[in-house]
Amino acid sequence: MADTIADGQGEFSGEPKGAKRAALLPRQVREDLTRRLRRNRRAFRTEDVQVVEPPLLRRAVGASALGNCMEWFDFGVYSYLAATIGKVFFPGASPAAQVISSFATFAAAFVVRPLGGLVFGPLGDRLGRQKVLATTMIMMAVGTFAIGLIPAYGTIGVAAPVLLLLARMVQGFSTGGEYGGATTFVAEYSPDRRRGFLSSWLDFGTFVGYALGSALVTLLNLTLTDAQMLSWGWRIPFLIAGPLGVIGLYLRLKLEESPAFQQQLDEHEKSLAQDSAGRELKAIVRNHWRPLLVCVGLVLLYNVTNYMVTGFLPTYQTETLNRSSGFADVLVLVGMVWIVVLITFIGRFSDRVGRRPVYAVAAAAMIVLAVPAFLLIKMHGTWGPVLGMLLLSTLLACFAAPSAATLPALFPTAVRYAAMGIGFNFAVAAFGGTTPLVTEALVNLTGNDMMPAFYLMLAGAIGLVTVRYLPESAQVPLDGSQPMVGSKEERRELISASEELYVAARAHTGRR
Repeated sequence: MADTIADGQGEFSGEPKGAKRAALLPRQVREDLTRRLRRNRRAFRTEDVQVVEPPLLRRAVGASALGNCMEWFDFGVYSYLAATIGKVFFPGASPAAQVISSFATFAAAFVVRPLGGLVFGPLGDRLGRQKVLATTMIMMAVGTFAIGLIPAYGTIGVAAPVLLLLARMVQGFSTGGEYGGATTFVAEYSPDRRRGFLSSWLDFGTFVGYALGSALVTLLNLTLTDAQMLSWGWRIPFLIAGPLGVIGLYLRLKLEESPAFQQQLDEHEKSLAQDSAGRELKAIVRNHWRPLLVCVGLVLLYNVTNYMVTGFLPTYQTETLNRSSGFADVLVLVGMVWIVVLITFIGRFSDRVGRRPVYAVAAAAMIVLAVPAFLLIKMHGTWGPVLGMLLLSTLLACFAAPSAATLPALFPTAVRYAAMGIGFNFAVAAFGGTTPLVTEALVNLTGNDMMPAFYLMLAGAIGLVTVRYLPESAQVPLDGSQPMVGSKEERRELISASEELYVAARAHTGRR
């Protein structure tokens, strides 16, 4: 029977061979497999299951992760230099106003980020993921490198902060197409059973980039005087982005399109001829508003925590808690290193237990632990703040690890890049990038230095509600894609499992 169905004849001819593989599959995998068998009216054939070549998979994951690394290298640099940038570009303001102005310029990039998503998302669905990801890499490198070349306010006056704002907007526009495209690309390349683990390397690149950027700034702060940092030292990290961008561009130009995009190439060409990008975006909002809301809720949970830890805490410690910049920088760096250690293990864990349990437990823990974590961070000494940072970093790792696998799975292949561009970027712009600015303003307005903890509790509550509506996607093929496996042996196992389910369904129908 196995040979008969695998050859495509689709006829019952005896009991299935081998062990009862179908019974060992997770429930959501069996349900998805049953739906596909019902639609196809036959068991899987060899050509129905895509085997991903390991070299292509490694190249796809590595090149995508490098883009995230570069984006967050800049973010780590900017976050750690927020006070310095405020003095360089807004010298006439008070210290508090300088920090807020610096964060406002930081947040401005997130205002144009949704626009980048609206432009690059449909292009990625129409022209291909690889072409768009190469373009966003160029723009990111140019925007970051340009910041390192802008003269200070004392040299060109008000033109300095204007040019800083323009460079940040170029970065924001390119980033609008970066994360959604990278997650889509890696998710479409990854074998279904390992998508959580492989996609978590994207956010591994994120936090490695942040750690490298923050470590470089920490080193500069320790080796240069304040006058040297204000004069020229702050430029060094931004100028490094140029060579990094060239390397990233080379790697991305060597990539091949994802298997899922190639499978639907004809449909993409028809869409390009028949529909405009504007109509496509309206159709996405109209037809996929439920998964878009789930996407927004999960991105809010992840990014409020992310930008609180990475964007706000360095300045919170120096400006609100009056700690030295060295201590503040090292403390956040410890948290980033801890996330780098944890994230791929949590990604692998989400493949086994599911994405929903990981999100739900972490969101509930955020509600309970946010206040204790900030009380620890405020303590004198070393170990209290370190423990508080490790608590927040562990929760952040739990939100980050499954995100790159979970969010693309909410949408079908034909609109995945564009839908991610809408949901992810609007959520980041509204709730993530504004977190340092809003939280700093709340602390200054209320005089309560625990406002960041309350803000995190609210994000945890929203995340917990969102998880209730999140469909489980662990080990399940992406909507619009063939089942993806990592080896020919795994393909044979999946075909055998499909044969067992097919025979069982035929037998059940016969008894009825």
